[in-house]
Amino acid sequence: MSDDAGTGLPGVVHVVATAADLADESASWLSRVSEEAREEHGFFAVALSGGSTPRRLHERLTGLPFVDAVAWAEWMVFFGDERAVPPDDPQSNYHMACESLLSRVPIIPERVHPMEAERVDRAAAAAEYAALLADTLPPGPGGAPRLHCTLLGLGENGHVASLFPGTPALEETRRWVVPGVADYAPFDRLTFTLPTINASEFVAILVSGGAKGDALRGVISGTVPAARVRPKDGTLLWFLDEEAAASMRR
Repeated sequence: MSDDAGTGLPGVVHVVATAADLADESASWLSRVSEEAREEHGFFAVALSGGSTPRRLHERLTGLPFVDAVAWAEWMVFFGDERAVPPDDPQSNYHMACESLLSRVPIIPERVHPMEAERVDRAAAAAEYAALLADTLPPGPGGAPRLHCTLLGLGENGHVASLFPGTPALEETRRWVVPGVADYAPFDRLTFTLPTINASEFVAILVSGGAKGDALRGVISGTVPAARVRPKDGTLLWFLDEEAAASMRR
């Protein structure tokens, strides 16, 4: 892996000029990866993320050339985390994905798998989602289900998915999905664990804007949750716009 941009981040780093360029670059990359997976395996398994930067990626995928070029019927869609709200709540990652992508492309509805984080028994919901992953996907490094791609955003405190600093979910090594706790509302979550993320063939972290400098520096120093995203038999990619990259130097 290489950091051709000289940021010091682990993995392969792509720095582009603007947030719009980031959406275009990451959409082009995801389109290629999905086609390679389809040709090799007959399907493409991806975990989507919440957040404004992933949303821009979703929206770009619904435009040309991607909306026509991508083999949407072969996609299997999962979610890396979810908030404990109903699926039609504006704060739901599933709701955002439906609004920005899933309702606008011909993905087969039965191949979209939302997390039921709104259930009272979140531990049971987490276990059932982990079983769904294990039953649907081949095992990867460490026995965790192997997705072709996990997409992530980056929080200002360096969290990814709903793996927040100092929480038990961050230290989980045996389970693939667990309840999580955020440091802002809605607090209750479900989240992939690090073993699940790190079993992916590709992990792409999308970072836009000037507010993530502390988090990015924390990745380099190894002090934030995102620093622990290191695919065991896969590739870590960063997509940053110039504003995000510049924030690391402040």
